[in-house]
Amino acid sequence: MSITGSCECGAVTYSVQGPLRDVTICHCGQCQRTSGHAWASTSVPADQLTLTNDAGSNGAGLKWYPSSENARRGFCTECGSSLFFEVTGENRTAIGTGTLHSTNGLKTTKHIFLADKGDHYDIACAAPQFEHYD
Repeated sequence: MSITGSCECGAVTYSVQGPLRDVTICHCGQCQRTSGHAWASTSVPADQLTLTNDAGSNGAGLKWYPSSENARRGFCTECGSSLFFEVTGENRTAIGTGTLHSTNGLKTTKHIFLADKGDHYDIACAAPQFEHYD
């Protein structure tokens, strides 16, 4: 089964082979700054994600930004969409659920980094909540 996704403008498109992990919503400060709010993601082993288009008008759609010593974030250089997140050495790629063309069957199973959550919203979801990554 192939699942597809893209950035807002279509300069970066991808397909995923295999099952997706259920959704984790991260409330850390980095996710808030890169996405404008909490970041909902699923993930797959890195070798199950294939870029099917990576050519924006400037010749490169996807750019990886080293957001810390241990992680990097992938975004579109054309429209700025936050697409991917990878922790060094984990061999998994987190995928922003909003970039998937279909989220059939995915459920939110946890919220993480609640210590950084903004005070401008509440979490009504019944999924477990953790102060840090667990």
